Amino acid sequence: MNTSTETILQERGKRYGSFIDNASTSQALKRTMADHLSKAGTQLADDQWEAMENIAQKLARIINGDPDYHDNWADIAGYSKLVADRLETGETK
Repeated sequence: MNTSTETILQERGKRYGSFIDNASTSQALKRTMADHLSKAGTQLADDQWEAMENIAQKLARIINGDPDYHDNWADIAGYSKLVADRLETGETK
């Protein structure tokens, strides 16, 4: 691995926590969401599911890393807004 990649990974690790911890937390959240949706018989549009998965990843970063890092919270709001805007306009899935 080259030095710049190592540096980036070290910086991200300080900000977000370890990749292994984030993967574990994110996948646990995603499994929980999928299980509940399946039991309820709820179908999501692709944008809804994508937003929820991205939000789960951001939550994992908040849980395992720096909870005061603004970008994670702003990204969660952004993913939610994208879906909310589509729903408000009545745009089809």
